Amino acid sequence: MWRFMGLGGRLTSSTRFMSSSTKALGWLEHVRPAHKDPITGVTEAFLADTNPHKINLGVGAYRDDEGKPVVLQCVRNAEAKIAGCEFMESKATTVSSKLVEESVKLAYGKDAHVVKEGTLAGLQALSGTGACRLFAEFQRRFHPESPIYFPDPTWSNHHNIWRDAQVPVRTFKYYHPISKGLNFAAFMDDIKNAPDGSFFLLHPCAHNPTGVDPTAEQWREISYQFKVKNHFPFFDMAYQGFASGDLDMDAQAIRIFLEDGHLIGCAQSFAKNMGLYGHRVGCLSVLCADAKQAVAVKSQLQQIARAMYGSPPVHGVLLVSTILSDPESKALWVKEVKDMASRIERKRATLRESLEKLGSPLNWEHITNQVGMFCFSGLTVEQVDRLVREFHIYLTRDGRMRVTDDEIASSLLQTQPT
Repeated sequence: MWRFMGLGGRLTSSTRFMSSSTKALGWLEHVRPAHKDPITGVTEAFLADTNPHKINLGVGAYRDDEGKPVVLQCVRNAEAKIAGCEFMESKATTVSSKLVEESVKLAYGKDAHVVKEGTLAGLQALSGTGACRLFAEFQRRFHPESPIYFPDPTWSNHHNIWRDAQVPVRTFKYYHPISKGLNFAAFMDDIKNAPDGSFFLLHPCAHNPTGVDPTAEQWREISYQFKVKNHFPFFDMAYQGFASGDLDMDAQAIRIFLEDGHLIGCAQSFAKNMGLYGHRVGCLSVLCADAKQAVAVKSQLQQIARAMYGSPPVHGVLLVSTILSDPESKALWVKEVKDMASRIERKRATLRESLEKLGSPLNWEHITNQVGMFCFSGLTVEQVDRLVREFHIYLTRDGRMRVTDDEIASSLLQTQPT
């Protein structure tokens, strides 16, 4: 292949070009396009649609009445405070530690003994996705044979994350398609029937995609059965505040498990409840048996993060830590979260009322019974496809849609069988 010319052993340019071209052939020919993600695929289809009246209900972030992102006033204020801040890199470790400190208070309670005793191993993460990915890799390294159980259904990316970490994945029954509520009896049976010492992923509030949450009493029963079976609970809390409008109320599941003496894993995201979707700010925490164990777990998580992405960006974490560590800024944020949750609740009521006024013979109670950012509509794949095709309304094919008001009521009815 390589041809030497003369005593100097040089290659001619034509020979060098032909040889490098030959070597490059075949390296990537076997690569095929990946399957589209069900959520990002909706956004791509929406952007490609030229209809001026199109509506995107697939996005998992808070939007105003025009479908545009909302910048919270607490975020604007924090931006003003950090504007012109020099040497951000030098502050990275400090603000990251502050983020973890304030985040675990939101999850476990500001007065929780575990916050003060140093038994939490916490790490800043690239939003909720990054926190889940770190824990999935941690699980693979230290419990490679243990499966993780996901609710059926769950956020589609959960499957991608744990699959790529090569962790065995199972599912447990959660949603009842007829009642459009929680299938609690089947849920409990699956907890009991899972092998002892299994990992379970739980949504502590505003379950994605169904908007169906257990009651406090049901959480207590779930916690008790986890103790009996020695299961490990991993909470993915992406929507704290969006279920009830109360940050503490939305963390009650975690605190019930804490009271019952569980070791706990928790992923937190500020993408939705602070409107910082593009900043990728999150936290992973693992509650350990003692401070010595927490030091060991944190060192392992840091090593995993170092190999994956080094260190996360500084700007977003500076915004979040500024808001959470300043009492006035935090109080404003708490109010704005409550306002967002209340607006979503009003939209649920308006949409249900509109459907009923239009004479729908169907029961739409699930719209107001569910909580959080999404309505799990109960629409079939065919009905979703018709909404896209005829009305330019985009949502995921499982029927999950961002809660909106009566603008889509008529279109929804037209997809129903007569």
